[in-house]
Amino acid sequence: MKLDGLSLMEFGFPGPLRDRLVAAALSGAKTSTSGLVLEYDREGEPLPRVGERLAVVDSGERRVAVIELTEVRTVRLADVDLQHALDEGEGYDSVAGWRTAHEEFWHSAEMRAELGDPDFVVDDDTLVLAQRFRLVHTV
Repeated sequence: MKLDGLSLMEFGFPGPLRDRLVAAALSGAKTSTSGLVLEYDREGEPLPRVGERLAVVDSGERRVAVIELTEVRTVRLADVDLQHALDEGEGYDSVAGWRTAHEEFWHSAEMRAELGDPDFVVDDDTLVLAQRFRLVHTV
């Protein structure tokens, strides 16, 4: 399967978090992911769509798998549901646990630098892109 022409799915930033997330996706434990709609708006990129295939990259920026989006929803942070949190494959057993971990990531210096806003914070009304996917191919 040709991976070169596909848009990229980058779970987190390169490093231990990405390594864990990629491993979870490759094992089938991770079938959902979350991002901020703001990231797409800031880059002027269209939101992903159902049926789109994306190349998953590891911390070395190598394309290691292809996923296909099966659901794409824009939801308020306060409206993320338990099934989405469970399907992220990171061991969350509650939406509160999912939210705490994601707020830590979104409030990190790395994320704030990426967004160009050193004071960025999320709240209940922050729009989250909740994506569900299936693993199509591994390298």
